[in-house]
Amino acid sequence: MILRLILGDQLNHRHSWYKEKDQNVLYFLAEMRQETDYVRHHIQKIVAFFLSMRNFAAWLCDQGHRVTYYSLDHKDNKQDLTLNLLQLIRDNKVTKFEYQLPDEYRLDNQIKEFCASLNIETKVYDTAHFLTTRTDLSTFFEGKKQYTMEYFYRYMRKRYNVLMSTPTDPEGGIWNFDKNNRKKWTGTPIIPLEKRFLKDVSDIVHLLEESGVNTIGTIVAEDFNWPTSREESLKVLTYFCEKLLVHFGDYQDAMHTKEKYLFHSRLSFALNSKLLHPLEVIKAVIVHWRGHQDEIHIAQVEGFVRQILGWREYMRGIYWMHMPGYGVKNYLNNQNPLPDFYWTAKTKMNCLHHAIKQSLDDAYAHHIQRLMVIGNYALLTQTAPDEVDQWYLGVYIDAIEWVEITNTRGMSQFADGGIVATKPYVSSGSYINKMSTYCKDCHYKVAKKIEEDACPFNALYWNFLDEKRAYFEHNQRMRMMMNLLDKMDKEKLQALKDRAITIIENPNDY
Repeated sequence: MILRLILGDQLNHRHSWYKEKDQNVLYFLAEMRQETDYVRHHIQKIVAFFLSMRNFAAWLCDQGHRVTYYSLDHKDNKQDLTLNLLQLIRDNKVTKFEYQLPDEYRLDNQIKEFCASLNIETKVYDTAHFLTTRTDLSTFFEGKKQYTMEYFYRYMRKRYNVLMSTPTDPEGGIWNFDKNNRKKWTGTPIIPLEKRFLKDVSDIVHLLEESGVNTIGTIVAEDFNWPTSREESLKVLTYFCEKLLVHFGDYQDAMHTKEKYLFHSRLSFALNSKLLHPLEVIKAVIVHWRGHQDEIHIAQVEGFVRQILGWREYMRGIYWMHMPGYGVKNYLNNQNPLPDFYWTAKTKMNCLHHAIKQSLDDAYAHHIQRLMVIGNYALLTQTAPDEVDQWYLGVYIDAIEWVEITNTRGMSQFADGGIVATKPYVSSGSYINKMSTYCKDCHYKVAKKIEEDACPFNALYWNFLDEKRAYFEHNQRMRMMMNLLDKMDKEKLQALKDRAITIIENPNDY
């Protein structure tokens, strides 16, 4: 008997494992406290994974495969991966154990150690999902002191012949339309309602409550709205192409108090659980665009392709280049605790209230909300990256460590000292005002600096630059801002710093 393990983020229907039916092969999936408890997760995240795993197991059974599935309350469930595997190996007289490469370091390490302890044959397979191997990025940047995602992205475009007019020339004449992707949405064009499913997941919610799983966020059990099967995921992809792609690029950085998803695809969970393959998503978008070039500009498509073909693969490459050390990096030596309002959204800062409340309500926020509102504030208040990591990893439905930690500890918190980003992504309130409607009805005034009703981001920004100036002395991309800091009136700077220190020491009062 061969035992094959399928992890909760390995739901790839097109994997070679499933092409042939063999009754001598037993597939195993399990809902375990090991996975619900290693970090405090959003309840919608756990529900999405459990439901997706159940749907995948049902599909395997329909295809004629042998499947053992442990629900969280299964009588044989030891709640630990290795204990469950050992039990199955013993009870089924297993002679060979096979698994697919895990995408999280902790699981990769756990299974390697487990295999080393076995006295039966073991074999590992690729997940057949990503467009690069774990080591491709390190090979690409071998000998380079600094990594640049743009060069890797261009390499990937050429390698997969995506949006190329010739083997070396990009369609549209330029590689990157990022400058076209920064419009503020003010009410038009009309944003279609997201693709909805309205599933009742009361049974899983009840299971989690009865089991005592500690979660964050909220859920409407009778109206669960995320795709959790391949069929549903394909419907979301089609809906994105037909309804949202036309304006995706224009407003991908925009934020609005009354719109959660804008023109975003909501495909990240389907991709990260492997219900969809990145290349099929990219191809579907490009095929649709080619049939509608009179109404959809290439900038809309390139902005989307860049996120999947470029950034997503790049983040995974960085992860495997630098783990496990990456998980403890704290270049700026930030030590402050995460404010309580990250768990409640109870803050007078309108941008943080909306972005965090949306995260708690929907297990979702788009990349600019995560980076330039929530992450920006955490960095400006010099919050310990461990605490920031734990929050991001738990709260978002698409958060798996390989993609979360590189974006959070690297891109957002600059804790890696410049491996991912060449400068810290911090701003005063002016950027948030430029890209959103958050500032309009805020308790604080974005144009003010040190008054009681001044936007906290303004004082925090200049204080951060001053506090961390030693780290940025030789950073060319920070030179302009550091020059402005040096020229600032000393009394004005001190007033800004005094206000910032008050905010940092009393974050829940703001």
